[in-house]
Amino acid sequence: MKLFQAAFLLCGICACTLLAQTTALASKHNEMLVYFGTFTRSGSKGIYLSRLDLASGKLSQPELAAEIGNCGFLAIHPNKKFLYSVGDLKIPTDKPAGGVNAFSIDSQNGKLTFLNQQSSGGRGPAHLTVDHKGKSVLVANYGGGSVAALPIQPDGHLAEASSFIQHTGSSVHPSRQKEPHAHVIQVSPDNRFAFVADLGLDKVLIYKLDAAKGLLAPNDPAFASVPPGAGPRHFSFHPNGRFAYVINELDCTVTAFDYNKKRGALNPVQTLSTLPTGQSVESSFSTAEVVVHPSGKFLYGSNRGHDTIAVFTVDQKTGKLDLIQNEPTQGNIPRNFNIDPTGKFLLAANQNSDNVVVFRIDAKSGRLTPTGNQITVPMPVCVKFLAIE
Repeated sequence: MKLFQAAFLLCGICACTLLAQTTALASKHNEMLVYFGTFTRSGSKGIYLSRLDLASGKLSQPELAAEIGNCGFLAIHPNKKFLYSVGDLKIPTDKPAGGVNAFSIDSQNGKLTFLNQQSSGGRGPAHLTVDHKGKSVLVANYGGGSVAALPIQPDGHLAEASSFIQHTGSSVHPSRQKEPHAHVIQVSPDNRFAFVADLGLDKVLIYKLDAAKGLLAPNDPAFASVPPGAGPRHFSFHPNGRFAYVINELDCTVTAFDYNKKRGALNPVQTLSTLPTGQSVESSFSTAEVVVHPSGKFLYGSNRGHDTIAVFTVDQKTGKLDLIQNEPTQGNIPRNFNIDPTGKFLLAANQNSDNVVVFRIDAKSGRLTPTGNQITVPMPVCVKFLAIE
C-alpha cells in the first residue's frame, strides 16, 4: 500500500499540469484547505479557513485565517506560498480606489500573515487573479470600470501598479450600464492574454499580457460582444483551451465561445438561459459565478434570487451547452461557488444566509446531490482550494 501511495504521488509530481499535482496531493492527504473570502458585515472579520474531507465531503468548522476588511475575492499564487485579496484601501492615495492585499501562507496550518497592500487603481475592486507564472496580480475594478496589473516581488509583496487601463462606454440597461463595470479578469491558458468581462459594456475585453513586466495592452481583436443588456459578469476557460464561457448577470444567461488561442479571439457560438424551461427572469434574479468541471464535461453557474446552481453538459466537439439541472443551494444569494480540483464536490457559498453547502458531483452525469454537510461562514463571497503538502 505504501509503495502504491509513493508511486501515485510521484506520478502527480511529474505531471505537467498544476491540476494533476493538486489531485495527487489531495488524494495522498484525503483533504484540502479551503479559504473563504467574505464581506466584513454580519459579524465577519475577514478570510476564513476550513478543511474539506475528500471522502465524505465534510468541512471542518471555519477558523479565522486573517483579519482584514471586506476581503471579497481571493487568488492563490502558483507556488502556493502567497494569497492575495481585494479589499478596502488603507494607504494614502490621491484618488478614490480599492486595495489589493498580499499574504504569506503558513505551509503547516494554512494561516495567513499580512505582507502589504497596494492601490487597485480604481474604485470597487471586484475580482483578481495571479498569472500562471506568478509574476503579476491582475485586478478588475467594478466601481471604477478599470483594470490594473501589479508586479509580485520574490517575497510575495506587491509593487505599485505597472499597468492601468480605464474602460469607456456604456450599453442599453438604463441603470446598470450607464458606464463601464469591469467585473472579472482571467488569464488565457498560455499566459499570453487577459480577458475582462465588463458588465457595463456588454463586452469581454481582450488584452495582450506581458506578465513578467506587468503590462496590459489592447489586443486585436480588442473584444467580443454578448447580447445587448446581458451584462457579462464572470468568465471561465474549458480545460482543453478551445472553448470559453461568460455568465451574464442581468438576463440570466451564459454565452459559449470558440477560442482562437493564436489570436486571442473569442467567437460566440451560443447563448442560453441558466433558468429552468419556462422560468422568466424576475427582478430579483441575477447570475454570479461560472465554473467548468475539471473533466471538461460539465459547466456550472449560480443563479441568485432563484438560488440554484445551473448544471450543463458540454459538447466536447463544439463547446455548446445543454441545461440538465437546477439544484437549490439551500441558502440565499449564491454569489460564489467552486469545485474541488478532484472534481468530486461543489461548494456553494450563500452570501445572505451565511452558509457554505457541499454537493457531490456525479462523475457520469454531472448532476449535483446534497451531501448533508454545510458550515456557517458570515457573508461568504469567494471559495478557493489549496492542496495540503
